[in-house]
Amino acid sequence: MKRINIIKSIFFMGTIAFGVSCTNLDEEVLDGFVTSGDGQNVNTGAFLQSAYEGLRGFQDQDKMFTLQEMSGDGLVGPTRGGDWDDNAKWRQFHVHTWGPDNVEVRNAWNALLTNVYNCNLVIYNQSTDSQKIQARFLRAFYYYNVIDFFGQAPYREEGSAITDDPKYWTRKEGTAFVISELEAIIGQLPARNPIDASIANKDAAHLLLAKLYLNKAVFNADNAAGPYTFDAADMNKVISNVDAITSSGLATEYWDNFAPTNNTSNEIIFSSKNVLGSGGGIQSRWRMGMHYNQTPDGWNGFATVAEYYNRFDAADDRRQHSSPSIIEFYGNPIGFQYGQMYKPGGVTPLQDRKGNPLFYTKELTMITSGATLETAGIRTQKYEPDHDNLGNPENDYVLMRYSDALLMKAEAALRGGTGGAAVAKTILDEIDVRAKLAAGSTPATLDGIYLERGKELWYEGWRRNDMIRFEKFLEPRELKPIASDPKYVLYPIPADALFNKNAKQNPGY
Repeated sequence: MKRINIIKSIFFMGTIAFGVSCTNLDEEVLDGFVTSGDGQNVNTGAFLQSAYEGLRGFQDQDKMFTLQEMSGDGLVGPTRGGDWDDNAKWRQFHVHTWGPDNVEVRNAWNALLTNVYNCNLVIYNQSTDSQKIQARFLRAFYYYNVIDFFGQAPYREEGSAITDDPKYWTRKEGTAFVISELEAIIGQLPARNPIDASIANKDAAHLLLAKLYLNKAVFNADNAAGPYTFDAADMNKVISNVDAITSSGLATEYWDNFAPTNNTSNEIIFSSKNVLGSGGGIQSRWRMGMHYNQTPDGWNGFATVAEYYNRFDAADDRRQHSSPSIIEFYGNPIGFQYGQMYKPGGVTPLQDRKGNPLFYTKELTMITSGATLETAGIRTQKYEPDHDNLGNPENDYVLMRYSDALLMKAEAALRGGTGGAAVAKTILDEIDVRAKLAAGSTPATLDGIYLERGKELWYEGWRRNDMIRFEKFLEPRELKPIASDPKYVLYPIPADALFNKNAKQNPGY
């Protein structure tokens, strides 16, 4: 019966989007859990596997990645003639004009809460202790993202009837719940596997707790748009959780974290695992912007604005990466791609489909046309293409990295935590040196931390979160010439979720 109910729920999610009237069947996949009596009919192992596989939704170019990165200051999805318009849904993110009907907002909401549902089926039915602890961690991770994006979060109490509407936590209540869950289970989680960070582990829980305490001032604020007051006790919680991470350090080389064999990187704390045949989504990280004529071929879509690219020092190793094999296979370095592109081997210049030089420009508009239709905008490859498996790459997708933890510690120290600027300087120097920059290149200030996070963690799914915490998100920037309405610090609750009488639309929508 449980599988039948889920199928019904997913079916109704699809039909609601097209205006079909609904019952509470749709809520079953959008809120919390439903028990099945003695639990004998629930394959909890399968639902735990589904909850892990749900992390692959972060690998795609849409949903959570778009909400987090395209709304920020780097990534844009311009319309290119008749391509990449999709009712302006991509452009809406960068210029902050989305509404409750934006399909990517709805899809992110449904993806996150579907996986909360899968976790609850493990937690509240007959499962092994290990399964339950893993599911509780995964549920905390999914709920963290719901709270970050939407503020409020739906939930069901154990044993509630499936006909009851789910209740809603406020942002403050949801934050408190996730913190309490992580602190309750952290001692029962296993140590991180040094060659497979895709299993819930203590280090991942410590990093997520650090993330929650660092953002607690934002999540608990009376006004979601700020100003925010950071409590010294919370900042010390950030520091203590980062210090408790035991299994990781910085990888010797930055780009080891994004190679096809990145599962061996000691820096990756939590990942979404890909094996041959399962990693199709991660190819978006090299196809979403690359031209059709490049190797591997791309979709000629997303780009980076010059303002963001120009923040990188020319010597910064994080801007671009090359090797003899990369040039042999693909013709161009990975990372940010600007200028003339080449065929494999790096000698023969490429052309666009009209025979013009395939020369990526810094000049970019939200609606492109004419001679630069196919070349406007800097393109990116954060992950090294898996040459042997381009369509089903084995690169694991990075969800948490130790460098992020270190930068959170540095920020917390500057926001009133123990150690202050001295701690921040030590961390920033270590990260700068790994990036092939001189120690001291990044000042030990909050502005320095903000800029460093943009360069170290580009397109890893944290930029919107960082910009809000630093109160930069609403400001004008390239391709967004005016300040945004404060309502845009939260995404709207999707229209179809508002059939629940306990749900309230976020202010301003």
